[in-house]
Order: sequence, then C-alpha cells, then structure tokens
Amino acid sequence: MAKTKHLHYDSAEMRTLKQSAIPAAIMASEGTRFDSAEDASVFFARELDHVKAQSYDVEYPELTALHLFPQTSEADPGAETITYYTYDKTGLAKIIDNYSTDLPRADVTGKPSFAKIKSIGDSYGYSAQEMRASRLAGKSLDARKGESARYQIDALTNKIAWCGDEESGLMGVLSEGQNIPMYAITAGKDSSKTSWLEKTADEILADVNGMARQVAKITKNVERPDTLCVPADVFMDISTRRIPDTSTTVLAFIQEHAPYIKEVVSTAELDSDSIETNPYAAADETGAGVAFLFKNDVRKLSLENPMPFYQYPLQVQNLETTIPCESRTAGVIVYYPLSALIAVGVS
Repeated sequence: MAKTKHLHYDSAEMRTLKQSAIPAAIMASEGTRFDSAEDASVFFARELDHVKAQSYDVEYPELTALHLFPQTSEADPGAETITYYTYDKTGLAKIIDNYSTDLPRADVTGKPSFAKIKSIGDSYGYSAQEMRASRLAGKSLDARKGESARYQIDALTNKIAWCGDEESGLMGVLSEGQNIPMYAITAGKDSSKTSWLEKTADEILADVNGMARQVAKITKNVERPDTLCVPADVFMDISTRRIPDTSTTVLAFIQEHAPYIKEVVSTAELDSDSIETNPYAAADETGAGVAFLFKNDVRKLSLENPMPFYQYPLQVQNLETTIPCESRTAGVIVYYPLSALIAVGVS
C-alpha cells in the first residue's frame, strides 16, 4: 500500500521559511527540482509538520512513571506554583437519642503546601544541507531528531516523578519531603540480607502483607494501597521462580495471597544501581533496591504537568531551522502521604 503523502503545514512556518535564505540556497543546488521559493517553503513546512506530528505520537513505555502515576494538567501553564492540601480525617461519632442537640463534629483538616512549577526545554533542527539531501533522495526529514527531543523531556519528567530535583525544588514520590512512611524489611531466616532475591515465597509474602498491614494500622484501615512497584531484577525473579514442587511462581503466589494488591509492576527506576531515579541506589553493591506501594488514585497522588510536551514554531538562523520544545511540570503531588509506603532493601 502506498504511503499517504503528508499535505498539512503551518502557514506561519511556511512564511518564515520563505523569508529566509534557505529556499534560495536549496534552489541553487542541482537536482533539487523546485519551481519557486514558495514551492520549496511549502515542501519543507509539510516535512516539519510531519516530524512534529510523529514526535507527539511517540511513546516510551520504559519511562514507568509516565504510564503508572495518574497525570493531571489542572494548573495553568502560566502559574509559578500550585497550592494543595494534605488531608486528615478528624472527629468522632456517638450514639444519640431522639432529641440530641450535641452532635459531635466530623471534619477533614487540610495542611496547605506549595509545589513549584518549572519548565523543561530542549530543541532540534535541520541544516539547509539536510533539507537539500532529503529532497534529492526523495525521503522525509529525519523524524528521529524530533523523537529524541520528546524523549529527553519525557526522560527528565520521569526522573523528577521518582526522585524529584533538589536544585529546582521539584518533588518526586521518593523525595524525603513527601513524608511518605518507611517500612523496615526484616532479614530472611537463612540469610542476614533483606533482598527478596534470597528470600522464600513465604518470606516475600510476609514483607508485602507487612507493608499493607502498616498502612492499615496507621490509617485505621482507611487506606488500602493497590499497586506495588518493585525493581526490575526482583520482578524478573519472582515472575519466573517457581515454588518448589509446584508450577506456581512466586509472583502468582503473592498476587493470590496479598489482599488489595491489584498490580505488581516491574520498575527499573527502583533498581539498586539506578542512581538517577533511586535516591537509595549506588553504583556499587552498597546500593539498595526499593519497593514502592501506593494507591493508584488521582485523589491520592498525581504527576502534575500544567503544560505537556509542546513544540514551538520553527526559528531560522542563517541556514538552519530550529524547533524549540518545552513542557512544564510540578513533579508529583502526594495529597495523602499515608496512602503510600517505601521499603528499602528488597534487592
């Protein structure tokens, strides 16, 4: 089947190209076959529009946070901060008679907090020679440049979602200031280590249920986390290791016997050597893999991106076109810190 030719273009970008020296430079080259500067400008405006469309569509499932955490864009892109509240239920109820007037008050107390919003930016572009070569070879402009620009912004957003950015003040789920409780993993019976790679299925299940039990205890069973993120090596182990003398994997055993856990997710960002996203990690064997348990609910936490990935109109400088790209993020906002839990040392 013949590929449909991309016909759409941005008229403003076409005019910018036409007013630059690029069309004339390309037309002066042999074999480019343009009837006029306007024809050349329209052609490359279409090419750039096609690249932009592909950049918006591309997805990278390995950036776990962008697909795992609830995302919102409620704040205006022009805002510099977001005011939000972390909540706690207060009050009590009592048995009353028919004429009671002293009904106890139940309420919700909220503590105001502030999240900064910061811009993330990069750019990509094409020289006149790259445009000339594209036309001569009958091929589209290299869309990998636009995809790379999108990936770099998404990768930084993903990093911020996990561990934040201390310099800018953005917070991730593992940032110390989130006040998410920690869970102390005990060592296995036959080992002095806490790593799930060296524990039995029963010991791993005891850790998982211990994490859920701690959340239930401190919240009086109000919070029930349903998603467990584990390092990639741990996930590979428990999903392939069978319980002796059975066909049941450790993962299947956990999912069957861990109440409320709906999903166990492989998360390379939590590996013991993922120093860019795991603040407890290290490049050597002293690092610690992390398990993160949370309620996958936008009311509990969200990755706030007031302005998702955006590509500005092209800019021309000499014989090069550049496309600036930007997004704005506030990192992860945790409204109910007690709905989540961090366990250090699972690998």
